[in-house]
Amino acid sequence: MTKASHRRGLQRRAFALALAAAALLPLAVQAQDKFIVMSSTTSTEQSGLFAQLLPAFKKASGMAIRVVAQGTGQALDMGRRGDADVLFVHDRVAEEKFVAEGWGLARRPVMYNDFIVIGPKADPAGVKGHDVVEALKKLAASKEAFISRGDKSGTHAAELRYWKLAGLDTPVGKVAGYKECGCGMGPALNMASSINAYVLADRGTWLAFKNRGDLAILVEGDQRLFNQYGVIVVNPARHPHVKKDMAQAFADWVVSPAGQASIAEYKIGGEPLFFPNAQERGR
Repeated sequence: MTKASHRRGLQRRAFALALAAAALLPLAVQAQDKFIVMSSTTSTEQSGLFAQLLPAFKKASGMAIRVVAQGTGQALDMGRRGDADVLFVHDRVAEEKFVAEGWGLARRPVMYNDFIVIGPKADPAGVKGHDVVEALKKLAASKEAFISRGDKSGTHAAELRYWKLAGLDTPVGKVAGYKECGCGMGPALNMASSINAYVLADRGTWLAFKNRGDLAILVEGDQRLFNQYGVIVVNPARHPHVKKDMAQAFADWVVSPAGQASIAEYKIGGEPLFFPNAQERGR
């Protein structure tokens, strides 16, 4: 074989390989596109729920989900900007406003757990009991440190509602020990643990939290501490690039018997972190 014919053979093989690669390119692009972005809360991520839930969804659907975990207020803002396809959050008032303003297609209840007040086991403020409002009144009078997330999350919104019921519309500057961290639930708990402070937390993140130090649950069982989560598909009429069909597939799956069972199966130390209630229509 001459050098010229050898060179032509190599060129033909290179051309054939290029054609094959070009044929496969649409499939590669399609595979890369088979994901959605979900804006969710730090509690669903830091509790470890998504480590169970999302692989189960991918196995059932073949679709991946990329999670951006932040406070519910920020998660809703992300949806308003069109930077997410679906939201998984826990502030019903804010969620219903989001849908009413046309940013989301519908709000569907998914699961619940509860908020709890965490604090030093010695409880120097004397808040232990089942009344969150009385607990905050005692905290305000005691000057003990209280860590607020201060991040417009669902937990922060609930905390501000409880302070308002305690007669303090704005705890900043009025409660001596009140400190805002502007952070997620895990970092807020770490801060409380480091200075032996009080903090409002969701039970799921607390159960998954390892760095407890001298902290313990002090207030629980008040019906006002109920914590409902919902799922919302971002409205493609506002943002045409939203992957509506794929986002809807997740929203439908997470409220289906399979999705609800996956949530119920997630436990730490035999204790469930969330309770599915889509079939009960939630709250």
